[in-house]
This record gives sequence, structure tokens and C-alpha cells, in this order.
Amino acid sequence: MSALSLKPILVVEDSVEDFTALGRAFRKHALPNPILRCEDGDQALEYLQGYGKRPGWPQQLPAFVLLDLNMPGTDGRAVLAVLKQDPQLQSIPVIIFSTSTNSRDIEECYRLGANSYLTKPIDYAVLEEKTRLLVSYWLNTSELPLLG
Repeated sequence: MSALSLKPILVVEDSVEDFTALGRAFRKHALPNPILRCEDGDQALEYLQGYGKRPGWPQQLPAFVLLDLNMPGTDGRAVLAVLKQDPQLQSIPVIIFSTSTNSRDIEECYRLGANSYLTKPIDYAVLEEKTRLLVSYWLNTSELPLLG
């Protein structure tokens, strides 16, 4: 197992229910990586812009970020924009994971630099399949940058 595959997966999600279901789906597919949850955009930026500086936060950057769009406070669009403009963070893959199927949201996210856009399924079996594909593609198939 490569060191890259053990980097944390950052999930930026304000919904406890969505995070719990996602965590269950990741466990079903035996994701070896630790999952780090940030409950809002501000917390995500605090971790990403200051990783390794706060006790309890991982000492390395995540393999990828799974980012919800619609959160209170700093929303996913703002987090995405900051990440993709920061030279130290811009090569981290950011996968938008949102209930929105609005074409304007999708276009804006890609314009801001999203690496992928997935809609949150209502059906748990579909969530499991999307999670399996996420793990397979981003951790086992694609070549990711060696950051942090």
C-alpha cells in the first residue's frame, strides 16, 4: 500500500446524516485511509491552509476533498475558489458532492476548478456504488500529486 493511499480523505459536509451514510459506504469498500470531516467551509479552510499546525489535525494534506456545496457560512463554492487559487493547495483533487443538479452550479464549479461533480443520491445502494467508484478511481487508478 502506498503512502499516498493512506493520506486522509477530507469530507466537508454539514449534514451528520449524509456524513454517516458516506462513512458507512466507505467502510463497506474497505477504505484504508482515515476520513476527516470538516463541518463547514471555515473549518475546512482552517485545516487546509494550516495543516500540521493544530493539535488533532493530520500532519499531511488529503488525497482528495469531497466537498458539499450548500453549507452555512463559507459555502463550498468559496472553499473551492480559495483552494484552486492557492499554489500550495490547487493540485489537491476536489470532488463536489452535492444535492444540486442545477446546471449553473455544475458549470460554476468546473469554472472554479472542480475536478469532478457528483450528485448525492437518495438511494443508499447508489451511494455505495458512487463511493466504490470514487475510491477505485481517485485512490487506485489515477496518479495523484505528492503533496504535504
